[in-house]
Amino acid sequence: MAVRIRLTRLGRKKKPFYRIVVADSQCKRDGKFLDVVGTYDPLQDPVVVVINDEKLQDWLGRGALPTTTVKSILKKAPVTE
Repeated sequence: MAVRIRLTRLGRKKKPFYRIVVADSQCKRDGKFLDVVGTYDPLQDPVVVVINDEKLQDWLGRGALPTTTVKSILKKAPVTE
């Protein structure tokens, strides 16, 4: 089972809001997930990214790989390592 850290979409039409979740790579985008690591709100000015550092580091330590989109979001967010 390959585990990925990726986005799942919430919100209504034309008003996206995303959760940063840990999920099996074969599950659907908005399907089952293992854990919620944070949130991403692209409509705020500036963009709001909230991340639980403990959970993120735990999942990265277990071998979960972030998608390219999540990687770019994590670079912009103030994440301590």
